[in-house]
Amino acid sequence: MSENKVQEHMQGETETAYGMIHISEEAVATIVRMAADRVEGIAHAPLSMASGFTEKLGKKNPAKGVKVELTEHEVKISLYIYVTYGVKIPKLAMELQKEIRQMVQLMTGLSVKEVNIYVQGISFEKENEREGQEYTRESAETEPVEDKETEV
Repeated sequence: MSENKVQEHMQGETETAYGMIHISEEAVATIVRMAADRVEGIAHAPLSMASGFTEKLGKKNPAKGVKVELTEHEVKISLYIYVTYGVKIPKLAMELQKEIRQMVQLMTGLSVKEVNIYVQGISFEKENEREGQEYTRESAETEPVEDKETEV
């Protein structure tokens, strides 16, 4: 086989004159998450008890919320996100699709067939903060409420 000849095999594998290159779904998912982190407007997903516990043990999952399907010559990507309140979702989704497509193609050489964005919820995190403290039901019940009526 000549050095310039490259053969495609199954799922993310490429054969070159020097040997095989295999790109795992996990590697692609990590690239997707890195690309998504570059786009403003994505909120952190709420943690389940199990994922929160494992993250406290130091085992983070950088590919959380990403599904990758590799075929012979292309990749399909699904990204599950939470968005920050007030963000225009269609605009955010298009930015995500563009950024993910570019990064995956640049870093892996794989052709990206689809980038599907699934908005799982909206985060009101910044809306519920009061003077640097998070707003809770308990603080609402214990903090005095100012009377805004004006005297006539």
